[in-house]
Amino acid sequence: MSETSKFYDIPAGKIAAVVTYLEMCTAPKDGEVSVELNGELRRVEYPDPDWYLNLFRSIGEELLWFGRLTLSKEQLSSILRDSNYEVYVLQADGKDAGLLELDYRTDGDCELTYFGIIPDLVGTGTGRALMARAIELAWSRPIRRFWLHTCTLDHPRALHFYLRAGFTAYKREIEIADDPRITGALERSATPDVPIIEE
Repeated sequence: MSETSKFYDIPAGKIAAVVTYLEMCTAPKDGEVSVELNGELRRVEYPDPDWYLNLFRSIGEELLWFGRLTLSKEQLSSILRDSNYEVYVLQADGKDAGLLELDYRTDGDCELTYFGIIPDLVGTGTGRALMARAIELAWSRPIRRFWLHTCTLDHPRALHFYLRAGFTAYKREIEIADDPRITGALERSATPDVPIIEE
């Protein structure tokens, strides 16, 4: 351990993660990211908040996804139904199996705000194919940058996955937030690998 290393207490009731920001500033050449998607990807123009939150939980509960769970249904609908915000669902084997969200609300940018597949499909190549579609869709508009962030609570291979997809890391932060299992946003049984620490 380096003598210059520092440790900081995380208050009880909180979770912490290292967040890495990544960007892609040039559209890939045609065919560079072409991968066949096993399933149908369709845009959901006016997502029903209950449908959306059910899919959000089925993909992100074990990764402690909580950002959408802290919003009122009115706040959530306002985001999801904005004309510069696009929500896509992947349907595979007759069920909703993936989520892809593109945010164009900042001029010249597209943020990949949420991206994921249900746990059963992890490791099948579905994520790689869905990312290829995300890149294609993002650059179908006149943007200068496609970006996202991931964190250490995400899938262990997530950062490597995004780097392989062509993104470059450019910034890191520490995020400290209320533990969503304590606030009730998620079940207490979610993500047992991350212990709950209460006062």
